[in-house]
Formats: sequence, structure tokens, C-alpha cells
Amino acid sequence: MSEKFQAVVIGGGPGGYVCAIRLSQLGIKTACIESRGSLGGTCLNIGCIPSKSLLNLSEEFHKVKSLSNKGIEVGEVKLNLNKMMKSKDKAVTVLTKGVEFLLKKNKVKYFKGHGSFKSKNEINIKDADNNETTISADNIVIATGSIPVSLPGINFDEKIILSSTGALEIQKVPKKMIVVGGGYIGLEMGSIWLRLGAEVHVVEFLDHITPGMDMEISQEFMKILKKQGMKFHMQHKVKKIEKNNKGAVVSTIDKDGNNKDFDCDVVLISVGRKPNTHGLNIKAAGVELDDKQRIKTDKNFKTNQNNIYAIGDVITGPMLAHKAEDEGIAAAEIIAGQSGHVNYDTIPGVVYTTPEVASIGKTEEQLKEKNVDYKIGKFSFMANSRAKAIDDVDGFVKILADAKTDRVLGAHLIGPHAGELIGEIGIAMEFGASSEDIARTCHAHPTFSEAVKEAALSVDKRAIHS
Repeated sequence: MSEKFQAVVIGGGPGGYVCAIRLSQLGIKTACIESRGSLGGTCLNIGCIPSKSLLNLSEEFHKVKSLSNKGIEVGEVKLNLNKMMKSKDKAVTVLTKGVEFLLKKNKVKYFKGHGSFKSKNEINIKDADNNETTISADNIVIATGSIPVSLPGINFDEKIILSSTGALEIQKVPKKMIVVGGGYIGLEMGSIWLRLGAEVHVVEFLDHITPGMDMEISQEFMKILKKQGMKFHMQHKVKKIEKNNKGAVVSTIDKDGNNKDFDCDVVLISVGRKPNTHGLNIKAAGVELDDKQRIKTDKNFKTNQNNIYAIGDVITGPMLAHKAEDEGIAAAEIIAGQSGHVNYDTIPGVVYTTPEVASIGKTEEQLKEKNVDYKIGKFSFMANSRAKAIDDVDGFVKILADAKTDRVLGAHLIGPHAGELIGEIGIAMEFGASSEDIARTCHAHPTFSEAVKEAALSVDKRAIHS
């Protein structure tokens, strides 16, 4: 007889393990199934965490090389890529073990193996040795995340033609890297290898980078990356990629019909991700998918089957770890009979380049499209005391507020610690704050956060330092 649970979560990524822990906290007998062999999903194992480790280490390497300009004399600075990769791997290992401990602490039963549906209440689990176990559950949460998308007819080999996974495992700094796609992931990966010594070219189909980002921020971002040495080829479509004994040739055609080939050592394809529903045998559960192979859910994360829920990258919305986490908590609380909720208007997005870029709420373009009357407040880090003191002055803070009510509708930052600063505005928006509320809040001096206050003051054209 199969072991019975009140709830089972398929997937041990940020959404899945958080959901499982919250279910158990609410007194529900819970199991979590993860096929990878370690918890944390894409984010922790081959995404957010290892990439942020390498982004930080590459930035430190870059900074050390320029310290003599600031009066700190150092000897010859050398890159030990092997040690850098080991440092990245250590961070991942520590955190994955930490998540496993949290499941144990919260009395969540952890199954290592691939979970697939036998019915809407039964799940088959196959481990690495092909041993099979069947468990049953009153409620099931699908949290299997997403996987990288390639271009038609082009397959990842993770040696020459890379996904983000392969880009985190390069063993030698390439002389030349082509990044296909000017989105968050491609620009982060490109920044790492640019700082470590590679020549990096970005090939983008659109006329701008970071689709969906506030256009003014996107333009400033591209300008800064160009200054750092990243090269951009906009409105170029990739026709084919051919490997050779030196690496690969990326063949493109531009908007005017001109053909251009790019020789490179490696090519990173970063054109998006797709829901990971493969291998779930989802038909056995009778769960419906939409035309993009995402799982259909209602506002309570419930599928067409009243005992099956889905969260994270397998459903609609931005593919972000923190979005999945909040959905995991909300779904757990709904299963427990509570009122779980996610405010999709206050989910931040961050690009962890140098400088960082962060956004929350509506962009100018979205407000114009909806005919919303709005005000803008902007403040440059060039006029921020802390940024000037440490010579980190690229970027600005931009706040959008309703013209009538002054309620904050969105904010967009490019500059030092933008990913941390966006949290202040997120809290403000969650509580329905006005730009005046932010402007009247005392901010410590000298801090980067003063730029947020000054941008809020600027909404009504009363910034002090600009």
C-alpha cells in the first residue's frame, strides 16, 4: 500500500520547497519530490545563486585591477578561474544542504527522484537507480519550474553552444563570446565573462535590450554597458549557428536584409525559458495546459482538477524565484483553508550587472497605453553623496506616481545597489503610499537610499540636490 500524504509538492525549487515548508507549518502532512538530486531548483543550482556568485567575483576582480587609480597599490592581479568556480560551487553546496535541513526541520518528507502522475491522486517516483515508489495525496502542487529555450534547429551542447547552465561552467575565459538575446540572463552572463577578459557581442532581434523594462532605463542601461566594452548588434536575426574547430560561426541577417557572420569561441543562447512539464505524465491527472504549454490555473492556483495546484514558472507571469516563493506560500495557505494572496503589482525584477537595474510596478509605456495620467520624479546618482564618495555614480532613480492621487504606480532604478533599494519602494506600494510619503520619510545620510527620497521629492519638482 502506498504512503498517503495530505499534500505533495512536485519540485524542490524556490516555489516548491517553500510551499512544502509552509504546508507543514500549517499542520499538513507533506512530502516534496525533487528529481535533480539536490534541492533549490534551477535558481539555487544552476541559476540565480551561482550566477550571482560569479557576478560578484568577476566584479571584485575588475575592481582590484583599478585600485591603483584610487591610491591603493597592489601587485600583478591574476585570474584563477578554477578557484573562482570552486568558490561558486561551494556557495551552491552550502545553500542546497541548508534547504535540505529546512525540510527535515519542518518535518517534510523528501523524496529524491522523478515524480510523474499515475492519477490525479497518485504519483510515481523513480530514483536514480530506477527504483519506483508510488505515493498518494489529497492535494498536489506542481512546481517543476522552467528550462532554457534554444533557437529552431539549434541544440545546446554546453561546450560551444551554451545555455545559461553551460555559461556558468566555462573552464577557460573565451577570447570572444556571442550572446544571442539581450535579456536579463544574457546580459548578466555576458557581464561576467566581459569582466574576466572576453570580448562580448550581444545579438538582439529587437531594437532595444531588456524587453518589458521601462524604455528610458533600458536605453541608459545599454549606454553604460557599451561604455564598459560590451558590443551590441540590434535588429539582427540569427539564421544559423555552425560549429567548427575554432568554436562557432553565428550567421545573422539585419533589418535591412544584410548578412553578417560572427566568429566566436562560444555562443550563449539566451532567448527565454519555457515551462518544464515534460515527463510529468500530466495527461494521467487530467490537467489542462494552455497554448504555451503552461498549466492553466485560477486565481487560487487551482487547475481544472480541484485537488491539483500549480505555481511558479509552470504558470503565467514572470519567471522569477521570488514570485514562485510567494505563490508557494499563498497556495499552501489556500490548501489549508486560509486566504493566500499574491500582489502581482509589487513583484520586483532585478538585473545583477554593474550597475544593477531594478524595476517594480508599471513602466511609462504601460501607463501611456492605459491612458493613466502620471507624474515623474527622477534623481541621478551623480548628485548622491554616497555614490560620489565611492565613485559609483552611473544611473538614476525614477518614480512614477498618479497625477491626481500621488500614489506610487511604479519605480525604475539603475545604479549601485538598485536591487536592495527597490525593496523600499515595494513596501511603499504594498501599503498604497504616495510619493509624498517617501519624500517625508527621513533617510540616513550619506546613503544610496537618499536618491530614492530625492526622486520622490522630484515628483513635485522639489528635489534639493538637483
